Amino acid sequence: MLVPKLYAYSFVGDFILLYPVYTLLFLDTGLSVAEISSLLVIWSVTGMVLEVPSGAWADAVSRRLLLCLGPLLAGAGFALWILFPSYWAFAAGFVLWGAQGALVSGAYEALAYEELERLGQEGRYAAVMGRAESFGLVAVAASMALAAPVFAAGGHLAVGAASVLACVLGAAVALTLPEHRSPGADTEGSYLAVLRAGLAEVRADRGVLHAVLLLSFVTAIWGALEEYVSVLGVEVGVARAAIPVLVLVVWIGATAGGLLAGRAQGMSPRAYAFTVGGAALAMAAGAISGHPAGFALIAVAFGAFQLAGVVADARLQERITGPSRATVTSVAGLGTNVVTLAVYTAYGAASSGLSHGVTFAVLVAPYVLVAVLAARPPAPSPVQ
Repeated sequence: MLVPKLYAYSFVGDFILLYPVYTLLFLDTGLSVAEISSLLVIWSVTGMVLEVPSGAWADAVSRRLLLCLGPLLAGAGFALWILFPSYWAFAAGFVLWGAQGALVSGAYEALAYEELERLGQEGRYAAVMGRAESFGLVAVAASMALAAPVFAAGGHLAVGAASVLACVLGAAVALTLPEHRSPGADTEGSYLAVLRAGLAEVRADRGVLHAVLLLSFVTAIWGALEEYVSVLGVEVGVARAAIPVLVLVVWIGATAGGLLAGRAQGMSPRAYAFTVGGAALAMAAGAISGHPAGFALIAVAFGAFQLAGVVADARLQERITGPSRATVTSVAGLGTNVVTLAVYTAYGAASSGLSHGVTFAVLVAPYVLVAVLAARPPAPSPVQ
């Protein structure tokens, strides 16, 4: 029953009705755009600061425990937003939400891989995680579809209560996940020993470092650009009422990529590099086409990037040999956060002088270097 529970956790974790309307809550409370932007910065910085420490905590204590605590923290943050709407309540909520993301990142992947490995099914990891990602995307789409009628019926209180309930359900699902390991196994057992072991593995094993960097860049760039799909649609002349359709098309592409990831796990480094490079070309061509039909290419690119990200995660998990799996995975998560913030910053700077289409094309250019990195065969593991 491991795999269905992993899917359920991914779905419930993204079935948050507040996602599409929380900006409205902020505006209705009287926040300015600058204040809202500062909240998003607080959210991002919290996740970055806690990413690696929480990964080490998962290795030292219990991954299942962190997977349970994470949704409860997010639920508490959402409750603050609804019950005490103000800037400082929103800030506290974002700190809790950022902590949730950090607690889950690394712990989820580590638990999934080692439990599959215990069953002799680690070869299924990419397929399972690809489907889990797809379940999460479906949950986001479903939450967006339900948010409008729930909001119309009960306002912010109704969508907030539904979001808190989803978080509680996520914590409950986490408690049902199996975990057959001893906390701090194969280390001195202390938090610092676990943290040191994870960081040492990233430094000492060039193959692990290669995998960490690959995963960080492959997932971050397109993940950040996805936030600007709507403004790109407006630029090419799509009516605002039809923008959700374009977003749905892109999500369908990403979902398909996740579902196909299992079949792609065994691709050669050259095939992987071709996939990443081809996706970048498709993204650039679709973005600069200036036509709504170009979003079909963007959807294909997002699907290929989603597939490449899942495969990169699988190869990182295969490469890790030490006891600090969640810590190492969290290092990749930190790298993803750093690159994501860099893309946001670059987009803001470039879009003032370039069209959104050209900005998309410029920002996918680094994927050429990522493809070159991916084409190199992995370095051999150091002798233990």
